[in-house]
Amino acid sequence: MAGRRGAAAQPAHPAPVADDRPAIRPPRLPVLRTERPHLAGLPRPALRDRLDAMGIGPAYRADQIFSWLHAHGATTFEAMTSLPRALRARLCAEALARGLEVTAVARSADGTRKLLLRTLDGHAIETVLIPNEGRGYTQCVSSMVGCSLTCRFCATAALGFTRMLATWEIVDQVRRARALLAAEPEGASSRITNVVFMGMGEPLHNFDAVRDAIEILTDERGFGIAGRRITVSTAGIVPLIERFVREGLAERVGLAVSLNATTQAARAHLMPVGRRYPLGDLLAVLGRVPTPKRRRITLEYVLLPGENDTPDDAGRLGDMARRLGCQVNLIPFNPHPFAPYPRPAAHAVETFAGAVRARGAAVYVRTPRGEDIAAACGQLAAGGEEGATP
Repeated sequence: MAGRRGAAAQPAHPAPVADDRPAIRPPRLPVLRTERPHLAGLPRPALRDRLDAMGIGPAYRADQIFSWLHAHGATTFEAMTSLPRALRARLCAEALARGLEVTAVARSADGTRKLLLRTLDGHAIETVLIPNEGRGYTQCVSSMVGCSLTCRFCATAALGFTRMLATWEIVDQVRRARALLAAEPEGASSRITNVVFMGMGEPLHNFDAVRDAIEILTDERGFGIAGRRITVSTAGIVPLIERFVREGLAERVGLAVSLNATTQAARAHLMPVGRRYPLGDLLAVLGRVPTPKRRRITLEYVLLPGENDTPDDAGRLGDMARRLGCQVNLIPFNPHPFAPYPRPAAHAVETFAGAVRARGAAVYVRTPRGEDIAAACGQLAAGGEEGATP
């Protein structure tokens, strides 16, 4: 993903925030609690337990309802026509199935879409659909309203942190995007083949909801997305990476780490979370992450002119990646009004990438996608002004 907001005038860049910004911010609001349970947020075993507690049987009803919610994208119980009428009426009275409201869709010239969604309590989040070179789409999903971290280069960080997203709110981003694609001329040929937790928020700070969302997304009766096609990105929350390993997610889905600096001082400045979880501790825990064959941890590195782009940085980054057996995803900074950095020159990006490769590391330069709709990596700010009402 990439981008600027096109030819429109840009607000002046604010001055860099002082170094005393907090590493982690508390939420302004509690997690959304609905008056009735939202069944789209329950993995299939948990849905069986919930229905059993409600006295709803037989057991196969859970599989039916789960498939209606996720394989078919039903957002009302009335639409679940294979269920008895009395059961549908009871579910309407005692549970929820509704989705988020799609309030705007921005469409890029390169095929990228950005959806602005409204939560039940009135907050805005964004999710992005990126066309793959072969077929299908990669969807970038959000895990929070705002973000709990304070990284200097990220537009989402400027929003502050409102609350975590519930499991159903994470999953429903995929339901809404799939419905959008199905309504387009290509119809069923447009599929979401990959999901990356790289939208608004730090996914591992919302661990339980993200874990349950992965369960639903990979369930064969749900979305049926292969675990190898799902990636969770983190800013480097060491104890939660350890939990990611302990609960077996590292062997099921991909892990990407937003590194962005090769010294402790630089990382703590760019990403204040680095003060709480030092670079040395982060690299040590990454060295203990088990990864399946043919899959490596990705080190994401946003290239910021004048901050982290020296030949020494390139050399250290290449050495880190080689020692850890990681690949590097080099991301040229995508300008936005909330950070005082320019986009690096193309020749500077290639020079930096070449220097990393020279140390024996695999490097991929991320191609800008959706730059004309502010759908870039690091640009999501729930603005929606570029979108057209669907």
